[in-house]
Amino acid sequence: MIPRDAPRHAPPGGTLRLAGRTVSRLGLGTMGLTGPGNWGPPPDPAQAVRLLRTAVGEHGVTHLDTADAYGPHTVEELIRRALHPYGEELLVATKVGLVRPGPGTYEALGRPAYLRHAVEASLRRLGCERLSLCYLHRVDESVPLADQLGTLTDLRDEGKIAGIGLSRVTAEEIDRARGLAPIAAVQNPMNPARRPDPALDHCRGLGIPYVAYRPLGKGRLVGEGLPSVLGRLLNLGPHVALVPGTTSVDHLRQLVEAARAADGHVPQLP
Repeated sequence: MIPRDAPRHAPPGGTLRLAGRTVSRLGLGTMGLTGPGNWGPPPDPAQAVRLLRTAVGEHGVTHLDTADAYGPHTVEELIRRALHPYGEELLVATKVGLVRPGPGTYEALGRPAYLRHAVEASLRRLGCERLSLCYLHRVDESVPLADQLGTLTDLRDEGKIAGIGLSRVTAEEIDRARGLAPIAAVQNPMNPARRPDPALDHCRGLGIPYVAYRPLGKGRLVGEGLPSVLGRLLNLGPHVALVPGTTSVDHLRQLVEAARAADGHVPQLP
């Protein structure tokens, strides 16, 4: 958790509203806090716990991005170990709708009974009564989208989810989804080496926060300079948040410093 008497740091990258909370635009992606193939626990769980506590308690990162598929289940349990009970400042976003047949493999599973089970299981692992933001990790093309989002909407109405998000979707899928449920956020891969994502401007026009994952291209763009890369992405619009991943406390500090260096040159939401 964020210690009640801890000094308050400026949020790295500035802030935006996400699922009803004001959070740092630089978040932390946690997929790497696992074993090879994103399978099983990380080589040093204590180091992963230290990283999470450092991000939140020392650097003012108030947006953590995870999923039940990471491990699977491993990272949600690490987050609880590191940060529970959660401070009011912290948003832990998770995802459901992918299953793991083995290391390095993922399959979409959007059957309503499974999605309900997955949300209930994430609540238990994270140790909370409501998920602040729950993404549909992938749209399962074998299940009607209305059934997938209908299940998440039912869970929201039951008070178990605050905001519903979409992950790895097109602009057309966003429009389909908005006809079925309010969408609190969209999360897609985005970095300067990728082709422009039409969903980015689409979200801007709709007032939906856009969360960019893999902003450093799995580390391939680090050589271009962190302030340059992060600044270019933050400048894409005040609705953009970034969730780079890292397993190193030193690299985390570099990310935070780079985001703060770019902060004075990027727009902020009112």
